[in-house]
Amino acid sequence: MIRFVLGVMLLGLSFPAEAQQPKVHRVGVLVPGDAWNEIINGLRFGLRQLGLEEGKQIVLEIRDTKADLKVAEEVARSLEQEKVNLIFTTRTSVTIAAKRATVDTPIVFSAGSDPVVLGLVESFAKPGGRLTGVYEPGTDLTAKRLEILKEIVPKLRRLLAFYDPRNPVANESAKLARKEVARLRGLELVERRFASVEELQANIRALRVGEVDAVFTVSDSIVNNQVQLIIDMAKVKRLPTMWDLQRNVIKGGLASYAVSFHEVGRVSAKYVQRVLSGRKPNDMPVEGVDKIDLVINLKAAKQIGLTIPPSVLARADKVIR
Repeated sequence: MIRFVLGVMLLGLSFPAEAQQPKVHRVGVLVPGDAWNEIINGLRFGLRQLGLEEGKQIVLEIRDTKADLKVAEEVARSLEQEKVNLIFTTRTSVTIAAKRATVDTPIVFSAGSDPVVLGLVESFAKPGGRLTGVYEPGTDLTAKRLEILKEIVPKLRRLLAFYDPRNPVANESAKLARKEVARLRGLELVERRFASVEELQANIRALRVGEVDAVFTVSDSIVNNQVQLIIDMAKVKRLPTMWDLQRNVIKGGLASYAVSFHEVGRVSAKYVQRVLSGRKPNDMPVEGVDKIDLVINLKAAKQIGLTIPPSVLARADKVIR
């Protein structure tokens, strides 16, 4: 009888201990390549600031889709079947794929293109569905990047853009570039479309000296995954490069005009925390990250024999020497 009573008492004491165990939330994270890892670093930083420690209160299930939109759909579908609490996407094209492939799972996005135009949300103030997140004007800075490149290279005439036409974000960015080239006059956009990584690599290697005056990035994840090949080619061909990711200038590109991915991730953490706390995405306004930096690589400029105008250097937020 005594053993029975003790057993019941011990069993009763075990319940509060189990009840006190914190819930571990699982978050599926989709990245199209290493170029977006800085967003994940910022996300981790922001989550720690909010008291969510990875491995304790939260687990990040990170999946690299290698910029393949079909893979992104498959991974998103799989994460929903695994019952993750939410999906966090780091690129607009990946967000579109994840939305298409899932039904119920909330999605927090980092969007470099207008999420209203692309149908991700109904409006910035009232998303109206299961998606919300952070907007950083990546694609929408296409015109400004072109203006800066023209200022860096006054004799600029022909600029080269690689992109996959099946990517809706890349298409939108190329359209903006075409529009601005027409507006500035005297410029020509040389478009090199591709349907695979191998075709892109072949296009990069096939570029002839004197064929173009500069390489101009449009918003394409596959292109950013081949950044080192493009930078190495541009160095040999003595071509300036303008990028939509700060990371690419650190790796040897000439210039970028873009937001900090770390800051994008940090701000995104607030949305992840709120959704995990029970808030619905449909009443969480999309927030903008508008701190944009001009980064110039003087070492890269010297390697191709280019002098950066003082007016551009004076406006640079960061100069790599």
